[in-house]
Amino acid sequence: MNSDFKARGSRGEIWLYDPVGASFWGDAISAKAFQKELTALGKVDSITLHINSPGGDVFDGFAIYNQLKQHPAKITVSVDGLAASIASIIAMSGNTINIASNAMMMIHDPQGGAMGNSDEMRRVAALLDTVKGNLAETYVARTGNTKTDIEAWMSEETWLTADAAVQHGFADAITEASKVTAMFDPTRFRNTPEALRRQLANSAPRPAADRYGVRQQSLEKRVAALLKT
Repeated sequence: MNSDFKARGSRGEIWLYDPVGASFWGDAISAKAFQKELTALGKVDSITLHINSPGGDVFDGFAIYNQLKQHPAKITVSVDGLAASIASIIAMSGNTINIASNAMMMIHDPQGGAMGNSDEMRRVAALLDTVKGNLAETYVARTGNTKTDIEAWMSEETWLTADAAVQHGFADAITEASKVTAMFDPTRFRNTPEALRRQLANSAPRPAADRYGVRQQSLEKRVAALLKT
């Protein structure tokens, strides 16, 4: 796990540098683990939350978001590399949201899989619609955009540069460029910017993110094979 929590007097600092959710391989952070580490910071007045994450489990992400929103400390979010998918929701917990000039945010529709009869497929589809509404409302509350606009951007899988993030209310200020590299498998998303794809293709090995991507692709192939039988 690459995430870290530190307390320096009355100030706390968190690096959320992993996918979100439970992981047998230890390459992600669950809501339960996050809560344990957050509590261990003690009574801090301010927390700086650094984010470089491709997202992950939506319910773990919402739990982390709520933990931060309910915390008495002032939360300053710093998007160091990437805040994608549910990680962008976690970013919305900040009283102040900063984004590095070379960082990005991404929002998209929730995704999920289902196996079973048509009733089960409709149940999962209805659940995804409900989750999308919850995600959209969270973005609306922090950014001030209309729900119609937010849902359209989610459907399009919208990638926001630092300038666009500030322009549309997803961040408050742009900070100097960061040297952090977003380490994840770009094939997980359909609209990953080509420049970012090239950057990731030429970057150092990505053991944690690549394992996650391989597992996801393997699961999708197994489900597709079962549906054909």
